[in-house]
This record gives sequence, structure tokens and C-alpha cells, in this order.
Amino acid sequence: MTEMRASTEPSYADCSAPRQRERSGGGHSHAGGHDHGHDGAAHAGARGLRGALVLTSIFLIAEVAGGLLSNSLTLLADAGHLFTDVGALSFSLFVVWLARQPATSSKTYGFLRWEILAALLNGALLLAVSAGIVWEAIRRLRSPEPVETGLMIAVGAAGLVVNALAARLLHSGSSHSLNVRGAYLHVLSDLLGSAAAVVAALLIRYEGWALADPIASIVMTMLIVRSSWTLVKESVDVLLEATPSHIDLKKIHESLQSVGGVESVHDLHVWTLTSGVVAMSAHALVPDPAGHQATLEAMTRAVAAQGIHHVTIQLEGTTLEECEAGH
Repeated sequence: MTEMRASTEPSYADCSAPRQRERSGGGHSHAGGHDHGHDGAAHAGARGLRGALVLTSIFLIAEVAGGLLSNSLTLLADAGHLFTDVGALSFSLFVVWLARQPATSSKTYGFLRWEILAALLNGALLLAVSAGIVWEAIRRLRSPEPVETGLMIAVGAAGLVVNALAARLLHSGSSHSLNVRGAYLHVLSDLLGSAAAVVAALLIRYEGWALADPIASIVMTMLIVRSSWTLVKESVDVLLEATPSHIDLKKIHESLQSVGGVESVHDLHVWTLTSGVVAMSAHALVPDPAGHQATLEAMTRAVAAQGIHHVTIQLEGTTLEECEAGH
């Protein structure tokens, strides 16, 4: 059900009279079912994060030991990612809880944007760790070191199983939350690292190709960098309040202006509050004040059909610019 509330702005600009609030003047609509859906996704994401955190914490100890004993850079690189995963998963889990805390008078949107900050930090951390791995891999390309392939294969295979389970736990939540997607990319990077470790160990063991270890770590890291950069870019877009990539702003403008009684639409903005929560604000010139409420409801339905449920629309009988110019 859609809730309609009057705006704190005037319903329409009457230049000959003092501005006053009109019941039909502005509107803020919010689909009631939307919050429940977002909360459900948050609960599912939290369950996946908890499960993945337990798995990665246990395996971290085993992989560090295996990497040191086998002298494998690929395993140690993967353990480095795994260490950041434990921190990233813990932080992401905390942010899920923080984002659900109620809004305050100083933070009227609550703590929703912490989810985006967590995703940005996770992506940036992955890029930093990847740079360190590439640096070490280049050093080993110049001076290859012996590797204990048997242990490397065993630990890598175990990592494949553990990271595949963790990735499965996070997969569904990653499509609804940038925060969970950041954690998912961390786990996915370790899954790729484990696969690279197994392939490198087999090449060293049966082909005697010592360079396979640093080369595998570089290939793995390049794949991680690509996904991490995408995560960072999307997070920055949200923080800059860019129009969501799946929203056609021209189409939104046309749908609003096609509503009966609307003469023009201006100051149209569409942005993402947090994952899955798209907001919109606009000013609309509607000369007939008697039709404001019906027009407001029709405009709200028009944008709701395009997936936007957090809507603020300012209706004006005369554009505010004209009113201010007259004074």
C-alpha cells in the first residue's frame, strides 16, 4: 500500500499571497512492502555472511600453515586474500546490523549508506592486496623458488571445497546488496586462488615448470582486479548519487510529463540510497490546484511501475523561479 504525505514545501506558488502548506501540494510516497523485502534480503545476507565467516576463519589457519610448509606463493597469496576476507566478512556482517538501526534526527536516512561504504572499502582492499601479490610474483619470476607440490595440491583442493561452500552461501545475497557482493568477491577471489594453486602445483609436479606458481598468482589477481574495480566504481556512483545504470532518466521524465494536468517537469533527480533502494525527486508545474492530489497519485504510480518507490514530488501552480523573480 502506498502512503501519501504532504510536503513541507508549498503546494503551488501563489506570488500574490504568502506561501502556505497545502494538503495536496507535495508528496512523498513509499511502498510499504519495499521495506519488508529489503529487510528479508538483509536477513538472508546476514545468514550467508555468518556461514562464510565461520568457514573462512577455520580454513585460514590451515592455508597459512600449508603455504609456509610448501613454500608456495600462490597458497600464501590466497591466504593473504583469506585474511582480508575474514576482516571483510566481519565488517560486512557488522554493517548489515548497523544499516538496520533506526533513523535519528541527525541521520534521517539512518545508517543505510554504511553498506555502500563497506562495499567501497572491500573493493579498495582487494585492489591493494592484489598489487602486493603481483609485486611478489614478479620477484619470483626473476628468482623461482622450490615448492612442495604435494602439500600445495592438498591445501588447494581443500580450499576449493571450502570457498565453493562459502561462495554458495553468499551468492543469492550478492545480487541484492553491494555490501554482500563485496564479501562475495573476496570469497570468489579465494576460490580462484585455490584453483590456481592446484593448477600451478600440477604443472610444477609433472612438467617441472617452476614459473607456474608466480604466473598462476598473477593470472588469479588480474581476474580479481577486474571484479574489484567494478565494485569500487558502483560504490562511488552511489555515493555521488549518480543515476542508477538500470534507470532511463529520459523515460522517467516522459512518464511524469505524460500525466494529465502536468504542464512540465523539472529538477528531476534519481539516485540510489543503498542497494535496492532507489529514490526520486522532481518539481512539476500543475496549474490547476484542484487536481493536485489526483495528479500526485498518478505520477507516483507512473514511477512505481519503473521500480522507484521512494518518491518526493513538488507540485507548483507557477514555477518557483517565476514567483521569486516577481519579488
